[in-house]
Amino acid sequence: VQLVESGGGLVQPGGSLRLSCAVFGLRVDSYAIGWYRQAPGKQREGVSCINSSANDTYYSESVEGRFTISRDIAKNTVYLQMNSLKTEDTGVKYCAADKLLARLARSLCWVQLPTRVEYWGQGPEVTVSE
Repeated sequence: VQLVESGGGLVQPGGSLRLSCAVFGLRVDSYAIGWYRQAPGKQREGVSCINSSANDTYYSESVEGRFTISRDIAKNTVYLQMNSLKTEDTGVKYCAADKLLARLARSLCWVQLPTRVEYWGQGPEVTVSE
């Protein structure tokens, strides 16, 4: 199984980026898929997740209204559209997948221990700075 992220980079405050998580070896409609952020010196935290049925999404309070998670079953890929980026959005963005937590989006995003999640991507760096 591989989760291959792309789309990170440097952007100014107020700008936009779209992250992609291309999934290999499992079907995105059988797993909850989500995005975590890890800022320098801080713990990994769930930002946005989508359940296996795509009828439930979760956004952390800090990104609600600015980020949108979506998926393309044909491409077996999950996206995170990030608008109105702020400096506090800076950090490594990890794609995560878990089958046991597939039913509810927040179940994946609320995991406290990274070892509890089945699969992780490598994580592209997102830097929001002047």
